[in-house]
Amino acid sequence: MCSFRPLTNISRMVSWSFSEIRNAHLWPISVAITLIIACIFAITALAERVEQAVVKQGKEALTADTVFVSSNPIPERLYELTRSPDISTSLQTRFATMAFSDQAMKLVMVKSVDSRYPLRGNLVLADNEGIRSSVHPRELWLDERLFTILDISIGDNVTIGDADFQVTGRVVEEPGLSFNPFQQMPSVYIHGSDLDKTGAIQLGSRVRFSLFINAQDSSIESIKQNLTLTPSDRWKDQNTASRTNEVFQRTEQYLSLTVVIVVLMAATILAFTCQHYVESRRKTIAMLKSLGASKVWLIRWISIQILILFSGAIIAGVCVGIALEYFLRIPLVDVLPTPLPSYGLSPLFISVLTSVLICIPALGIPLQRLLNINALEVMQPKGDTNWSYWTFSLLLVPIIPMVWVYRDNTLIWVVLGGVVSLLILLAFISVFIMRLLTSLRLPTSFKLALSRMNRSPIATSLQFGALALSLMLLAVIWLVRSDLLSDWQRTVPVNAPNAFALNIAPYEKDAYLDALDNNNVERSDAYPIIRGRLSKINGHEAKKVAQGREGTDVLRREINFTYATEVPDHNLLLQGSWTTQKGVSVESDVAKDLNLEIGDSLEFVINGQVAIAEVNSIREVEWRDMKPNFYFIFTPDVLKDISATYLVSFRVESDQDLFLNGLSRNYPTVSLMDIRQMGAKIQQLLEQMVWSITLLAALGVVAGVLLIFTLLRLSLSQRQEEIRLYRTLGASKRRVMRTIWAEYGLLAIIAGLIAVLGAELVVAGVVSFGFDLSPSPHFVMWFVLPSLTFCTLALAINSLLNQLLAPTNKEFG
Repeated sequence: MCSFRPLTNISRMVSWSFSEIRNAHLWPISVAITLIIACIFAITALAERVEQAVVKQGKEALTADTVFVSSNPIPERLYELTRSPDISTSLQTRFATMAFSDQAMKLVMVKSVDSRYPLRGNLVLADNEGIRSSVHPRELWLDERLFTILDISIGDNVTIGDADFQVTGRVVEEPGLSFNPFQQMPSVYIHGSDLDKTGAIQLGSRVRFSLFINAQDSSIESIKQNLTLTPSDRWKDQNTASRTNEVFQRTEQYLSLTVVIVVLMAATILAFTCQHYVESRRKTIAMLKSLGASKVWLIRWISIQILILFSGAIIAGVCVGIALEYFLRIPLVDVLPTPLPSYGLSPLFISVLTSVLICIPALGIPLQRLLNINALEVMQPKGDTNWSYWTFSLLLVPIIPMVWVYRDNTLIWVVLGGVVSLLILLAFISVFIMRLLTSLRLPTSFKLALSRMNRSPIATSLQFGALALSLMLLAVIWLVRSDLLSDWQRTVPVNAPNAFALNIAPYEKDAYLDALDNNNVERSDAYPIIRGRLSKINGHEAKKVAQGREGTDVLRREINFTYATEVPDHNLLLQGSWTTQKGVSVESDVAKDLNLEIGDSLEFVINGQVAIAEVNSIREVEWRDMKPNFYFIFTPDVLKDISATYLVSFRVESDQDLFLNGLSRNYPTVSLMDIRQMGAKIQQLLEQMVWSITLLAALGVVAGVLLIFTLLRLSLSQRQEEIRLYRTLGASKRRVMRTIWAEYGLLAIIAGLIAVLGAELVVAGVVSFGFDLSPSPHFVMWFVLPSLTFCTLALAINSLLNQLLAPTNKEFG
């Protein structure tokens, strides 16, 4: 009897390990790890760059890292907190006043800034000598529209308040993306040193003081903590700057969701690959033990093989990931900032660490079974070896870091909870469907396939569950992307109004509307505008009732009220009904924040007068449609004794510039705001985000298809023994192939259909809780996903066709 002689020489052990690797038993593991590293590296690197671009866009929209805004002068305490070489600041004082030329006058928004403004973004100014980017003392820069309205040219004099200025040039582009139509009067820029001589700021004047701050996040947080805010103060950052920042937040959420889903798919394929490896090596390990190999030697031998494969997978995965990120970045040349932000070493660290954490349980649990195989299995194979509780504790290795990283990310936990629940549910549904199919009259190939699958329900359910899980995650990536983009398309609708007319006096309203109608301009109704404050709720001070909740934004300042005879068509009535007397309709978010209900009594202060109304309805408002929208809409009787001006929104095309200029000249006291340029800037930003989201979604889908392909190949390769048995019993190649197609065809179609069902449920939860959107069905996916699965199956079968049948051909001629 020969005895086993352990290979004590490391070089010989390594040589033997390479020899074992060449037998292809471990290559699937190497491919799986390479895929994990490549996908995570590429997605993380691209996401890092896109996120930097998103954050940069967000801060440029804000024109700084953060902004302190107040209706009072900037407190000295804040100046003290920001006196640091590492902190940059810029002061802006903004107020509305009249601008006069010798020919006309116009209500304008004066922005008094220092020469450092803006800290982020671009201020493009043009004079007779070229382009400028900052304002200096004794300069006056005017919005392009004012040159026509005031009938002036560069070098002419314009009076702002008590001061006369010589026009320096034109404002070509302003920083920021805010598009509140009530605050978009034509802009006038002067230097902060010239503010006092205008005499426009007096006691009681409506002024907004803004201190723009650029600093590290830690410094900004320290400043905020050491500054006590008054009711007139607030901070604006990337999350609160404007409604467009909703796009930034959702993009970041989607990036993290895509990475997590790809990791889940990769972990699934790695687990099944390792399971296949264990099953293929049971006899080898039993034989080595029967020859005297110790457990320590086996651990060392297998560890060397895994280390060799893991090292090669890291190198290959990083190289493929770098190349993949490069090619995926090509369409984003205009999206990403210049110079291109570096992704540093974080993608390498994240991809390798993630793969290691996944591999510890994926390899550790099956290898523990492999190492515990009894030597007697050489003669008499047994079932699974006993499991130990500590083995399953290895699952905590990737779970604990994941819990820590995503502890505050509700969206990720919604996805994971849905995945775990639906994986079990879908596996049971699949087996149930297979049992039902056996009662039907089917061809022989299908009967053989069903008989085989029903003989091993646990294995079948796992197979269905794994395939359905991969398909479901793939579908989730794409469907969330579709819902997200559908919502973004409503941010600036194609036919949205792009001009607003404010301060229309009652005596000129009809004439102004006739001018629009006579030129076939599509417009909204004319809404009366009255400014005021909400002071009391059911007889109690509104600010005390609000208790600092988000809805108190309507309590910090005067807001615009209107009255109407009915709820506007573009608002959705949620509760209550319109009344004709002493009623007020409230926007749903305000009603929620202030706990307002139908029948509550609200007291308002308007131009020194008190108005009381009862909540008669609650409306849902889509603020992004650029139509006139209001927090509160009164019945006409409540505000009948208070004078109002009118607002109308309308849409003009590029060939109607002369009409707009004539409208401004004929109605000089009306504030006409042309927001076409601003709308184009927002649309450009959204198109960039669409590219980013689509690209990441496509990458996730490609990774998912590759994983599904690998799963099917593994499952088919495990059928070789059974195929040999069929051929031994006389089955023809045609019969074998028909049975394989029947079995895996049913697997693909059923798994595809139940994956769509699961994806619809998960996506509904994701878009509702993660993105605050209304879910909608995706009927096309019910056809696309099963078809995609079937095509992937065809590729897997064709790639293994010779491998499956060639051995039998050789044996039986």
